[in-house]
Amino acid sequence: MELRGFGAFSVKARDARLGRNPRTGEAVKVDDKKVPFFKTGKLLRDRLNSK
Repeated sequence: MELRGFGAFSVKARDARLGRNPRTGEAVKVDDKKVPFFKTGKLLRDRLNSK
């Protein structure tokens, strides 16, 4: 989905991986998943970065 001048939302896939429990240090299997991703539009980026 795109909002003109604001940005675009999409879905990215993350692969399964081996992570760590920070408290115990134990290895934990993290399944693959889909996560939302936002990319700002040029107009919004220009307005935020102008001085």
